[in-house]
Amino acid sequence: MSEESVILVDIPDGETTDVAFLEGLGHSVVVCHGPEDKTLCPLLAGEGCRMAEGAHGVVFLLDLDRPQHRAILKQYKDILRDDIPLRVKVTPEQASQYSSLLWGIHTWTDLPGTGDLDGFAAEVETADEFRG
Repeated sequence: MSEESVILVDIPDGETTDVAFLEGLGHSVVVCHGPEDKTLCPLLAGEGCRMAEGAHGVVFLLDLDRPQHRAILKQYKDILRDDIPLRVKVTPEQASQYSSLLWGIHTWTDLPGTGDLDGFAAEVETADEFRG
């Protein structure tokens, strides 16, 4: 990897994923805990988001049962270039219920483990190489 890739991890406050593993692979990781209760995400307010705009890949672990989180995911689909890898954690019920929103997105049905994150990081690196 010639330059450090930035991976955005959207994860609810209080939950964790192996950010250190991604960093160990040479990626810079930016974590967003989503909007606070009764606060509108800057993406939805039309203000943009530097974290999303600078991301080479996005791991979306926010709860799709929350309307604002679904709206954020829709914004990602609208603003991210097609070559930016995006992964979403869903329950089997969410995969069915929100299938139209999730169309074209790779999903995980469990919190991503080391193997999932390794595969994702490899996809980010490949996309960076083809882009560069």
